[in-house]
Amino acid sequence: MTVISDPLRATTGPGRRQLAVGGLALEVGGSLPEVRVAYETWGRLNAARDNAILVEHALTGDSHVAGPAGAGHPTPGWWDGLIGPGRPLDTNRFLVVASNVLGGCQGTTGPASSDPDGRPWGSRFPYVTVRDQVEVEARLADALGVERWAAVLGGSMGGMRALEWAVTHPDRVEACIVLASGAYATAEQIAWCQPQLLAIRQDPHFRGGDYYGHPVGPDAGLGLARRIAHVTYRSEHELAERFGRHPQGEEQPLGGGGRFAVESYLDHHADKLARRFDANSYLVLTEAMNSHDVGRGRGGWKAALERVTARLTVACVDSDRLYPPRLSDEIATAPAAVGPAHRVRSDYGHDGFLIEIGQVGQILREALGEASPSSRRAR
Repeated sequence: MTVISDPLRATTGPGRRQLAVGGLALEVGGSLPEVRVAYETWGRLNAARDNAILVEHALTGDSHVAGPAGAGHPTPGWWDGLIGPGRPLDTNRFLVVASNVLGGCQGTTGPASSDPDGRPWGSRFPYVTVRDQVEVEARLADALGVERWAAVLGGSMGGMRALEWAVTHPDRVEACIVLASGAYATAEQIAWCQPQLLAIRQDPHFRGGDYYGHPVGPDAGLGLARRIAHVTYRSEHELAERFGRHPQGEEQPLGGGGRFAVESYLDHHADKLARRFDANSYLVLTEAMNSHDVGRGRGGWKAALERVTARLTVACVDSDRLYPPRLSDEIATAPAAVGPAHRVRSDYGHDGFLIEIGQVGQILREALGEASPSSRRAR
C-alpha cells in the first residue's frame, strides 16, 4: 500500500492508497491518536472540484469497489460493473472515491492496526459510531480537495453512512443515494447481531480480543457469525428454490453425519470470510451499525431528515427481510426525497442491492442525471 503526500495524485490511476488524517476524538468518548485511511479512486477530479462521488461499502466490503482480485485485494470488486467509462458511475464524468471504513481491516485504522507503541490495538480499540466513521471520511474529502460531493451513495451499512453524511454535512452533499438501509438500526437488526457478537467473543481462541500473534484466532466464532448473518442476507424463497432439502453431493444428512446442501453453502461463506476478514473488525463494525440512528440528539429521525438538502434517492429490495422496504419508505418521507422509494425486484433478499446490477445501475443513472455537476448548478 502506498502512503502519499499529495492525495490529488491519486485521481490519476487505480490502486489502493493510504492517507493520515490526524487524531480523532470519538462520539461516545475516547480517542485515536492517529488515523490512517485506505482508499481507491477511479476517474479524475475536474477543475471546479465538484464532480467527486463517494461510494460507501457494507459490513465486510472495503475500498475495492471495482477491479480484479490481486495484491492487496483478496476479492474482486464488490460492485464491479458499475464504475467505468459509460457505466452508471461514469469515470468520463466523475471522480469516484471509495475508502475502507474506520474500524475495518483493509488499510484503514482498526483493531489490527498498530498503536503508537507498535502493538496491535486488539481489545483496546475503542467503540466507534457511524458518525465517527463519517468524520474520518470528511477529513479524507478535505485532503482530496473535495468541498462538496456530487453524490454520496451506498447500501446496507454503506447506506447508513451515506444518510449520515447528508444529515451531518448537508452543505457538502449534492445528491444522496441510500440503498437497502434505514434511518436507524431496528430492534430486530440489533437482535440478529447479538448472537454474532457472542459467537466471536465466546470462541476460546478470541483471548479477549488479543489474539494477534497467536497461531490460531477466533476463526470458528467468526465463521459462526457469518453463517447467522448470511441467512438474513438472502430470502427464504431463494434458499428454498436453490437448495430445498437436497443433501450435499453424496453426503448423508439423515443419521449419516453429512450435510444438507444449504449447510454446505453456509460453511463455504464462513470459511471464505475467515480467510480475509479480521474478527475484531467484525465486532467493531457490527457495533457501529447498532449505533446507527440519524435522530440521536436531533429530535428523532424525522426531525433529522429535515436537515437533508441533497437530492435524496432511496431504494429497497422487495424481498429484503433484514432491511424491509418499510425502512426505505420512512427515509423517502424526507422533504428532500425526489420521490417514493424505488423497488428493486429480486429473489435474493438483502444481497439484491449487490447482485441486481442492472436495476441498481438504472437507479444510479436516474439519480445522477446526464448533466455534469457544474452545468446543473449553472442552470
